[in-house]
Amino acid sequence: MSIPWRSSAAALQEILGRHGVTPGGACAMEAAWAAFEEFVQVPVEGIEATDDDGDGFIVEWGVWDWNAGRPAVSLGRLLAVNDDGDGDGDRSDPYWQPQYWKVEFQACFAEDPAWAGLHVSGAGDSGFDHAAIGGPRADALSATLRLIEQDPLLSAMWRSTPTHTEVTLDRAG
Repeated sequence: MSIPWRSSAAALQEILGRHGVTPGGACAMEAAWAAFEEFVQVPVEGIEATDDDGDGFIVEWGVWDWNAGRPAVSLGRLLAVNDDGDGDGDRSDPYWQPQYWKVEFQACFAEDPAWAGLHVSGAGDSGFDHAAIGGPRADALSATLRLIEQDPLLSAMWRSTPTHTEVTLDRAG
């Protein structure tokens, strides 16, 4: 089963719901991760091939202006859309580039005194991984989970309960 890229946020929300995660409220990050692992294994229609970096994922964490300066974790899937449906661009143009869209689950947390020594300011990320769907992506997800478990700030947030979550689909960069 594959999904159209424009339906990717709805697909993520549906998978989150099956794992007991309702966007807008609190959740267990382990359940959100399990849903994300399932979601990034679903093929998406209308994007560039994985070997052309058409489909990748990233985990980001930190404090950003757009979430009122609260500590946050983002589980994102970056899609290089080659079929945006609006007739934007000519693929025969040698400078043509796909549009990049990001499907994101973001969890925001309340400040926690236990994090004070962990330098919550700033941000970090796992880097984009464009491993192919299936075994290679499962291996990449396992490696990313090990990174999450080893980073002091990220693992502290991971063990906490977010105060707010949301799913978005926005044009990236």
